[in-house]
Amino acid sequence: MTAHPTPVIVPDTDEDIDLDKPWKVVVWNDPVNTMTYVVYVFRKLFGFDETKATELMLQVHHEGRASVADGPREKAEIDCFRLQNHGLWATIEQ
Repeated sequence: MTAHPTPVIVPDTDEDIDLDKPWKVVVWNDPVNTMTYVVYVFRKLFGFDETKATELMLQVHHEGRASVADGPREKAEIDCFRLQNHGLWATIEQ
């Protein structure tokens, strides 16, 4: 009896997921939170200085969104969750 190797079947998908590519945490503009509060949250959660936190807040305000952190998916999910717990509209994307 001869053993034949089992062929490997690779699924055909259109999805191109790069596992090494970091996930981004995106904060979106909303009509609820004040600019001062958003700066406060960025400083509290990410340790940004006043200037960096203000720049990111202004990017959110003027462009509608800003990437405030990146890294592995699990870290991005935690950062997103923390932002949402502070009332900010945040998502992750790769």
